[in-house]
Amino acid sequence: MNNQQLQNAIDVGNFDKLFKELYPSRHLSARARYLQIVDSFVRQYGPSEDLRLFSVPGRVEIGGNHTDHQHGHVLAAAITLDAVAAAAKNDSDIISVYSAGFGEIRLSLSDLAAVPKERGNNAALIRGIAARFRQLGYEAQGFDAYISSDVPPGSGMSPSAAFEVLIATIINGLFNDSKIPPVTLAQIGKYAETVYYGKPNGLMYQCACAVGGFCAIDFENFDEPEVEFINCDLTAHGYALCLVAAGGSHANLTNEHAAIPAEMRGIARYFRKEFLGEVSRAEFEAALYRDLRIRFHDRALLRALHFFDEDERVISQIRALREGDIKAFLQCVRDSGHSSAEVLQNIYPSGNINERTLSLAFGICGNILGRNGAWRINGEGFIGSVLAIVPVNLLDNFREKIEIVFGPGRCYVLTVRQAGSFCLNKE
Repeated sequence: MNNQQLQNAIDVGNFDKLFKELYPSRHLSARARYLQIVDSFVRQYGPSEDLRLFSVPGRVEIGGNHTDHQHGHVLAAAITLDAVAAAAKNDSDIISVYSAGFGEIRLSLSDLAAVPKERGNNAALIRGIAARFRQLGYEAQGFDAYISSDVPPGSGMSPSAAFEVLIATIINGLFNDSKIPPVTLAQIGKYAETVYYGKPNGLMYQCACAVGGFCAIDFENFDEPEVEFINCDLTAHGYALCLVAAGGSHANLTNEHAAIPAEMRGIARYFRKEFLGEVSRAEFEAALYRDLRIRFHDRALLRALHFFDEDERVISQIRALREGDIKAFLQCVRDSGHSSAEVLQNIYPSGNINERTLSLAFGICGNILGRNGAWRINGEGFIGSVLAIVPVNLLDNFREKIEIVFGPGRCYVLTVRQAGSFCLNKE
């Protein structure tokens, strides 16, 4: 489908049914958004005889804070805010990606070795993803893409993971007939983020964006994680899913993020294992009351304690949802938040005594909700966001108070999206 045919198909409503599924509360504005993206592609790169549309959702974490990188369990949900691209092959060895608001990145496929000066830059992610495709024996050639995302940066909804999975989904769709499974695309994104971008993380962020829905993920086998879709409609129980985007300074956080998996893995190596998920709780507790404190500092021990508690808590959350026990589920969410703040200690950066934005958001959520809902740190922590599950009858009051403190638009009322990453007009 060329760009004119694609624009006509959008304009006459051929995509409206799909838009209603992707954007239940804002499908009427989707036509204009996609028409603008196609038009922007044409203005940037010229007409195309085969133009494809791709979408990848953002995500929120419901349970399992920093358990994924230790081969534990996670509960996550894809959301209707997404990153969208119009993309086409360009029959060259150049990848050119223009991101609205950020400008263009161009790189050659002739040299896909990691470039040290690109670390921390989206060019590193694109280069690393293309390199990983080829390392795994898949096709990766030159293409042009125009990207527009409404997943807010610094919000805790994983805009970077959505970007990574979007680039992987474009390469999958244009050159591999969309045959590569979503989890593999997530793993490719994680590889690029860890090896090329220089930020060690788990796989939950990318996996939730690629797979979609309200899902439980078991990372015991990291190469083939088990994914289970959970039937959960919070509105049917009288609750809304909200994200408080508190913000905060992102400066100098890489070491803070890297310390958590490093400290957990250090303790795992004491047991001659690579990850805490390979260590039993009984083994850990026996060593804790023997000699672990002689060998490790207290923060590492606390973070290991958090892992074992949080991993079991996710399993309890999943059981509660299956049984329709919303009270038990909410208690698990609250317990998860307090464990992250007090035991994992990712509620503020240890190296910046002036940064307490996330702590304030966490405390205010508790002050407003009390026992009437639940709240927890969302994602990596230190700065960012708090996830809140708010009774519908308190939603207006909750949103008003949050935005008085943190500013207009800082409280997102979210809808879960069932679709993960995909091509909208795959032939």
